[in-house]
Amino acid sequence: MILSFDQPYDWPALVKFFAARAIPGVDKVDGETYSRSFALGRNQGSFSVTAKQDCLVVGVAARGKPDAKLLADKLRRLFGLDAPGKVIAAHLRRSETLARSLKKRPGLRVPGAWDPFELGVRAILGQQVSVAGATTLAGRIALKFGKKLKTNAPGLTHLFPTAETVAEANLQGLGLTTRRAATITGFAKAVCITPGLLDSSKPLDDFVADLKNLNGFGPWTAHYMAMRLGYTDAFPASDLGIRKALAMAPEKEILARAETWRPYRASAAMHLWMSLGD
Repeated sequence: MILSFDQPYDWPALVKFFAARAIPGVDKVDGETYSRSFALGRNQGSFSVTAKQDCLVVGVAARGKPDAKLLADKLRRLFGLDAPGKVIAAHLRRSETLARSLKKRPGLRVPGAWDPFELGVRAILGQQVSVAGATTLAGRIALKFGKKLKTNAPGLTHLFPTAETVAEANLQGLGLTTRRAATITGFAKAVCITPGLLDSSKPLDDFVADLKNLNGFGPWTAHYMAMRLGYTDAFPASDLGIRKALAMAPEKEILARAETWRPYRASAAMHLWMSLGD
């Protein structure tokens, strides 16, 4: 499968982001190749993605014949292939705060997510915990409760468990705090009861408000999930990395500065995070 994109497109930055968050047994990064297990309907398998000059090359190994269009659509969202990169860059370049990062990373995209529920669990695990710590915990959940992958893919052994499975799971003994485990269980049950909870076609304010109604969810978790699910104006203003990039400015001041970045505050957040490594 070949997936085209418009230049500039920063594949190495995406791979770096996914590598730090790869769930053991579910997805992985080897060099600049991203791979993961997946299930689409009754079909399951794995895919590996590499980049060429103007396209992504996707290799798929699956049991059955997964819907090719659905798979392609999900991959395009996962890798931000349809984002109006040049338009976003032109808009954000007017900000002195972001100009240096934009010059260095003109093709930076907001990483998407393969599965909204998996993303939600990861976001909960990432509350006040390091990326590495959250990755370890996510791997424990996947390996204990996820179905084993039936195709042979080196390093990929499991599917991430569904909301239905996690809602009934006993999360004790995995290293989670009691509160964090309760938040994950409550989230899984809410997804089962309200299928539209993670529908990313509704307005951003509604998406955020629906998540904030859940126990253990605040603005950071809701906005982080929203930006990974395609909301271009989502902005987790309380994020420590964003605050560090902005000299630990108060959240109120950060939100005021971010007004000029609308409607692409999610991309601004990515540039702020990436600038910490400069």
